[in-house]
Amino acid sequence: MARLKEYVVREGVEFKLESPAFENGGVIPKAYTCDGRDVSPPLRWSGQPEAKSYALIMYDPDAPAGTFIHWVIYDIPASRSDLPEAVPRRPVIEGLGVQGVNDFGYTGYGGPCPPAWHGEHRYFFALHALNTESLGLPSGSTADAVIEAMKGKVVGYAILMGRYKRG
Repeated sequence: MARLKEYVVREGVEFKLESPAFENGGVIPKAYTCDGRDVSPPLRWSGQPEAKSYALIMYDPDAPAGTFIHWVIYDIPASRSDLPEAVPRRPVIEGLGVQGVNDFGYTGYGGPCPPAWHGEHRYFFALHALNTESLGLPSGSTADAVIEAMKGKVVGYAILMGRYKRG
């Protein structure tokens, strides 16, 4: 997953994921980390292909034990082009989607929280445009299950990367 890049979905139009809270490659504000309010940042996307739903996986490829999953949300309706700040940590959120379990062991968003001794980490928000309205997975599914269910259904994807260092 760390090798993903932005995907051009139609000539001259780039599928782009961004946040009004931080720039691509910029520092994720403390409010969205375990040192702050630990709520999800607002996200918005544009240039998306014709999709029937979206799935978002947030991960840290720099974690000491290997890639760490911070957020899994899928079956996001195709009518959406954003996720608001502070998405509730509920399994199913009407009009937003279904959330999976993160590597902290709970449902919903878990913000950046790298060990202070480990330096700066990169956090990738990978938004996948899908050709199906539902992945057919229960709430609480893992990122691995979502990735497996997405095979053959991805029509485009966009990446937003933020950085965070504690201390």
